[in-house]
Amino acid sequence: MPDQRGEAHVRRPVRLAALTVGAAFLVVGVLGFLPGVTTDYGELEFAGPDSGAQLFGLFTVSVLHNIVHLGFGVLGVAAAAAPALARAYLIWGGGLYLLLAVYGAGIDRSSQFNVVPVDAADNWLHAGLGLGMIALGVLTTAAERARETAAQRRR
Repeated sequence: MPDQRGEAHVRRPVRLAALTVGAAFLVVGVLGFLPGVTTDYGELEFAGPDSGAQLFGLFTVSVLHNIVHLGFGVLGVAAAAAPALARAYLIWGGGLYLLLAVYGAGIDRSSQFNVVPVDAADNWLHAGLGLGMIALGVLTTAAERARETAAQRRR
């Protein structure tokens, strides 16, 4: 099917990466609301450091935390519609997750500043997600450019 430039539709790795990451965030956001998958579900708070619920018994979550995951998932799925949006989602979103990891590591976890809330496991996960998303954005873009360059040389 032709795109806006009249070229045949090509599945772009960056779009697939954004779609996959977005879908993963949607799944995690939903799982955060499921008793059993989220342990101590009765202690789930809207926000703040007092939420005792833990996704998979490991990651502290709150209603706000789950909503953030759902929103970030929707953004990823929507961004997958265009390569530039997908790339921006992966790189800028990854940067935001790295900042969240640094923020989480630097705050007093029992303070009012722990709004989302985050704990040590969340901080490591956020750092890994941030690095992974940035890597996906950069590497898939490099792969696409290499493919385009090779195609131009064959013409």
